[in-house]
Amino acid sequence: MEPWNSTVGTDFILVGILNDCALPELLCATITALYMLALISNSLLLLVITVDTRLHVPMYHLLGQLSLMDLLFTSVVTPKALVDFLRRDYTISFGGCAMQMFLALTLGGAEDLLLAFMAYDRYVAICHPLNYMVYMRPRVCWLMVTTSWILALVSALGYTVYTMNYPFCKARKISHLLCEIPPLLRLACADTSRYELMVYVMGVTFLIPPLAAILFSYTLILFTVLHMPSNESKRKALVTCSSHLTVVAMFYGAATFMYVLPSSFHNPKQDNIISVFYTIVTPALNPLIYSLRNKEVMGALRRVLGKHVVVIHSVF
Repeated sequence: MEPWNSTVGTDFILVGILNDCALPELLCATITALYMLALISNSLLLLVITVDTRLHVPMYHLLGQLSLMDLLFTSVVTPKALVDFLRRDYTISFGGCAMQMFLALTLGGAEDLLLAFMAYDRYVAICHPLNYMVYMRPRVCWLMVTTSWILALVSALGYTVYTMNYPFCKARKISHLLCEIPPLLRLACADTSRYELMVYVMGVTFLIPPLAAILFSYTLILFTVLHMPSNESKRKALVTCSSHLTVVAMFYGAATFMYVLPSSFHNPKQDNIISVFYTIVTPALNPLIYSLRNKEVMGALRRVLGKHVVVIHSVF
């Protein structure tokens, strides 16, 4: 197949999961509902963490960053997929594809690192509570957030530039929900085996150390919790940690499937399902997982919403 000129004027066609299911209208309605849930729940969580001074502690600062990443991540992918389906126009420009890939990789990479820092935060809070504000002082907390964003941004920029420099064949259909490395490499006319190996090695390097740090932190936390004299303290620690571990399992499961498993394990249909999971489902569920079982967040939410209700009543 002849390669075509990969310039800014060239379009791709995103053939996502909405084009490959028995009931596309029902799936479109479901994705719309999940996206609205992600928008509302993450925005509320960000509002509560910003407004309520009782939540101005490192744990909730990191949680606010996670909500911001989830909100941006799903907004990079979902609105375009829904609009394309409604308009029956699935094209995306070369530049738009590159930008979508860059933003998705940046936000996904930043979340990967942030989850590891959140595990360290929980380790310090439970295993070294008396030194918590020393180990997690504001400068350290901001350093964690900045490191997550910068490392992810640099990594995403390198991946995007390298991937988009390949010559692509005339079959411009990307069998995926968004522009991502694995489906794009299937369109390349050049030999991509070395680059695929590099993506695999970098995926392992970027995913496995944070995951190992999370598992190690929670192993130490578990030993500490088991020796706590108070049942109430045990319950509170386990509730907080179980929420975080649920999010970790969802995120790392999907990321490992896409970027660590060899290409022989991939097929377009499976990749499409996984992409919906980590770009739409997970961002919608994360704030619910963290907030519904957290008395501090729910209390802050009632206080913030109560204040707004009082203001509205005073105006009218």
